[in-house]
Amino acid sequence: MSGKVVDDRDQLLGEAVGLRQAGKREEARERLVALSARFPQDAEIAYQTAWVHDTLGLEAEAVPYYERALAGSGLSDDDRRGALLGLGSTYRVLGRYEEAVATLGDAAARFPEDGALKTFLAMALYNTGRAHDAMEILLTLLAATSKAPEIAGYRPAIEEYAKDLDATV
Repeated sequence: MSGKVVDDRDQLLGEAVGLRQAGKREEARERLVALSARFPQDAEIAYQTAWVHDTLGLEAEAVPYYERALAGSGLSDDDRRGALLGLGSTYRVLGRYEEAVATLGDAAARFPEDGALKTFLAMALYNTGRAHDAMEILLTLLAATSKAPEIAGYRPAIEEYAKDLDATV
């Protein structure tokens, strides 16, 4: 791309994201769909287009944009994490539970410190009937991240039970 096209792309993308952030989501969607058509291989534009569809409750329309974003290159690690979370949670909302588990499981392995990915993975696991696995993830996350003194005091017990909720003393 020439410098003028890149500058134009950056300006138009910035304006569209600004509209979404300002709550003008439908206008942002229109601009992002047009930009995505103009730059079909641009992963960042695809991600932003998916995101705005999600914010409007248009999950089914968001999926192909998330998939395009993740298939391309050029996403920052933070945007790739966000796109994986968005796609996985969107699959879950659409009832595509196994795809949600696969997407969120891979994402949680790639970004092991991300509690949001683990939380959405636990929800998807629950939806597939894997409540035990979901509880293990959530209890481990709770024990590791809670600052509440009434939980922190039981951290060792919570961590132990997270491994096997069916265990008895």
